[in-house]
Amino acid sequence: MTLPVEHLRLDDSFMHDPHAAAAVLRDKGPVLPVILPTGLPVWLVTGYEEARSLFLDPRLSSDGVYDRLERLREAADGKPSSFSEDLARHLLNTDPPDHTRLRKLVNKAFTPRSIELLRPRIAEIAAELTDALDTTGPVDLLRDYAYPLPMIVICELLGIPKDDREMFGAWSDVLVSTAPPEEIGAASESMGRYLAELLEAKRVSPREDLLSGLVTASEDGDRLSVPEMIAMSFVLLIGGYETAVNLIASGVLALIRHPGQLAALRSDPALLPGAVEEFLRFETPNNLSSPRYAKEALRVGDVEIPAGQFVMISLLSANRDGARFPDPDRLDITRPAGGHLGFGHGVHFCVGAPLGRIEGEIGIGQLLAAFPTIELAVPKAELMWRPSTAMHGLAELPVRLG
Repeated sequence: MTLPVEHLRLDDSFMHDPHAAAAVLRDKGPVLPVILPTGLPVWLVTGYEEARSLFLDPRLSSDGVYDRLERLREAADGKPSSFSEDLARHLLNTDPPDHTRLRKLVNKAFTPRSIELLRPRIAEIAAELTDALDTTGPVDLLRDYAYPLPMIVICELLGIPKDDREMFGAWSDVLVSTAPPEEIGAASESMGRYLAELLEAKRVSPREDLLSGLVTASEDGDRLSVPEMIAMSFVLLIGGYETAVNLIASGVLALIRHPGQLAALRSDPALLPGAVEEFLRFETPNNLSSPRYAKEALRVGDVEIPAGQFVMISLLSANRDGARFPDPDRLDITRPAGGHLGFGHGVHFCVGAPLGRIEGEIGIGQLLAAFPTIELAVPKAELMWRPSTAMHGLAELPVRLG
């Protein structure tokens, strides 16, 4: 890739102090050529209107993104990638009509109505987890609650054996991090092999779970190929819990930091659905969109993005754009819901959004109901965000529960 003349190289503050970094970038312009902390040169979109527009722009393509990224990486260090191709060719890396075909085959399992039927089981899991939390000393709410709740839910939904859940969590942590390419490649290969074996077992002995359904799913006689099933399983598994983990933990932290909002939510739990929408805006669980590339030169305001170059949208930055959200750095659980880009927009709008919303609502609601007080167990300056350009989430959340 030919780099633009002027390039802004982003450091680790882009991940560890993301809102401050986003504010600086928005001041420089809504679309900027940058080099991410991972070393990837992209045109980064930080403005809300520009982001929403580009999500719908057919001149940005996801098809072949994996191959383009691998050629770029190999040109930089001379080493071929070890990332599993089966995992890489997933729903987010395809355009219509292939994307439309793949999405049709999975949409039936993620309708708001079908996900609503999971509400009692999600509430049961949340209650079991809160019952087990330690009230005698500090507890890591991320490790002991925000992580296991969506992990149990998505693994039960997909049909992942209980003993394998911790292994999946470890792989996922590596895959969304800025770990060395060798570590990411090894984790992807391990996950790819495991999913291939699991899907074959589901084909031989199907059960009442989503992966068994994928094996037999059809739409107008069309079925998923084995590589497509592996890629679909991967994106559902990762997307099905990473967003919810960060939503629950970051939402609780936001309430702790804004005691007036916490008191309002405690006094009126009916505010929870709207509060979840505000958490998705205020501490967006997904940092950047998946990369796309310009099929042709395109102009966005005063900026022209050359053909062939990568474009990524900062969901976190767009959701704090004052041109769209009045007083954007203020948490307001009564803010009119809707409009945020927490789950993306357009054809790649998150297929698991209904599940994430319910998990956030139940997960945070159960904590508030179970514990009259929730306080940080460390100074807020000691909290660390995960080293990831893909996800925006805490590394841990030490609290004391009353």
